[in-house]
Amino acid sequence: MIPLNESQIRASFVNASRKEVSDVSLPADLDTLDFEARDFLGWRDRKLPRRAYVVAIVDGEPVGILLRQADATPRTRPQCAWCQDITLSNDVVFYSAKRAGQAGKNGDTVGTLVCADFQCSANVRKLPPLAYVGFDAEAARQERIATLSVRAASFASSVLNGVG
Repeated sequence: MIPLNESQIRASFVNASRKEVSDVSLPADLDTLDFEARDFLGWRDRKLPRRAYVVAIVDGEPVGILLRQADATPRTRPQCAWCQDITLSNDVVFYSAKRAGQAGKNGDTVGTLVCADFQCSANVRKLPPLAYVGFDAEAARQERIATLSVRAASFASSVLNGVG
């Protein structure tokens, strides 16, 4: 992912009001984040426990999304739609986002199941277990990394463009 600073992050939000953008609590470790080890930037708000944010790269540009965590918790353990890790040690929650523009003003939303604290980038970089003799774990890891970027960008694009 391309490195981003505070002003770039705040300017990237497509589904938030000016007030909501000004209230965004940026990641505490923003200055020390390793953007090369990330496929998107995601974090939870320190002040508002059910609010989170994601910035993904769509067509070379950062697209910021304000997310809201659902009140209900799943009865069974869900799988993250982005990293699709089946050996997760962390929680997966449902986040919804209002769409950008008029669609969002009309109440149109889109949702996804994602790792609660956005650990997806770390999850896809772990070597997967050997599935069979001759399984190329490194190739599988590289494919998972590439696929995560596509999934995050696809979600951001669906918020931005109102499709998907």
